[in-house]
Amino acid sequence: MKKKTIVPLIVFLVGICLLSVFTYNTNVQIQKDRRTIAKLNAVTYGQRIENDIENGIEITDTLKQVLINGNGQIINFSKIAENLMSYSIQSVQLAPNGVVTEIYPEEGNETGKIDLLKDSKRGEISNYAKDHNITIIQGPIKLKQGGSGLVVRNPIYLKDENGQEYFWGFTIVILRVPEVFEDSTNALSKFKYNYRLSREASVLDKKHVVVDANCDKMIRPVTYNLTVGKEKWKLEIMPRAGWSNSKTLYLIFFGGLSLVLLLTGLTTLLFLLDERRVELKELANKDGLTKLYNRYGFDEMAEKMISKNPKEHCVAVLLDVDDFKLINDMYGHAYGDKALISLSENMQKFFSSSALLGRNGGDEFCILLPNCTMEEVKESLIEFTKTPKTFSYKGQTYSFCISLGYAEYPNNAIERSQLMRCADTALYEVKLHGKNGCKAYQEGFQSGVRKQLGFV
Repeated sequence: MKKKTIVPLIVFLVGICLLSVFTYNTNVQIQKDRRTIAKLNAVTYGQRIENDIENGIEITDTLKQVLINGNGQIINFSKIAENLMSYSIQSVQLAPNGVVTEIYPEEGNETGKIDLLKDSKRGEISNYAKDHNITIIQGPIKLKQGGSGLVVRNPIYLKDENGQEYFWGFTIVILRVPEVFEDSTNALSKFKYNYRLSREASVLDKKHVVVDANCDKMIRPVTYNLTVGKEKWKLEIMPRAGWSNSKTLYLIFFGGLSLVLLLTGLTTLLFLLDERRVELKELANKDGLTKLYNRYGFDEMAEKMISKNPKEHCVAVLLDVDDFKLINDMYGHAYGDKALISLSENMQKFFSSSALLGRNGGDEFCILLPNCTMEEVKESLIEFTKTPKTFSYKGQTYSFCISLGYAEYPNNAIERSQLMRCADTALYEVKLHGKNGCKAYQEGFQSGVRKQLGFV
């Protein structure tokens, strides 16, 4: 009863544990896979954004080259700037000596004509760019025309007639945000990613400021680090639905739970069926009176024992009750049964647990002693025949004797049925030599074996 209850419970608990571990590992794998894909997307679109910004910066390099070729002069600036303009560019500017004098398009940008080196908001970083001859980016800033922009200032140094370098000023481009890299950010949004693009505030301030984002909060995002000029940028992305796949996990868990419950029910059913099978096998293989193996059960088990160790010696023994018919006639069949039960109990106490015990039918019993020879068990069998065997009748104890014969495998027989015939012949010879097998079974055995093997 405990086994029928405990094992299904264990199946259920183990199933729940395995299901939990599997669900957890699946979740970990899903997150790992999503992070891997997100990382690839971050790298891909991060590089595209990097290229887009670099392309904007190259406009200042183009103007720089024109200035160098023109020895500091640009003829028809508006026409050149017009050719450089694109959807993502707000304006193109020139700032000789740091003062913005040329802006294209000029309309709407008139207030941009300022002295960059002396301006309170732009002076420090502009002077740094001038002194260190590096391109700097400021922003994002709010544009008067709407939206945000990034200001790129490229310092220009020319050579005078003596070959000495001098500061000419800046070439400037204002890039629209997010238009300058919207192909990449639109693609990320289309693929259902939240993103945040940030940059160092300036070469003088390492604190990151957000350039563009489509969400307020990022949870364990993957990051791709960009380098634009001398500045460090950072693109962070994460799936809009999160790193886990709740729908898949729910399906796995509840589907697995149904399977665990089904297995628990099947285990319970199997125990019930196994219990019934054992009962039926017990009825089929065991003798109802003595609870020893019946003839069918004994033959099956003996065949298995011999087949399992075909080179090992074993001894088969057949025995019966002397004058058993007389016991039945004098005391009745019920007391004859008591004698048989007493004999079976005597056998179980005397022989080791490795011995195979059975009842062929009537008063005949059989024994198979494994891993031994006749010489090794002879004295033991003699002792067994001498052991008192009794039954009770109306308060009185009556004794009875047995006769037995035995044969050895593989010396006397090469397979089970032949072995049992040899033992049966030995028992028959014992009966011929005297009623008390205790006195004559050895002589009868030798004679019986000779007849069985065809020597007499």
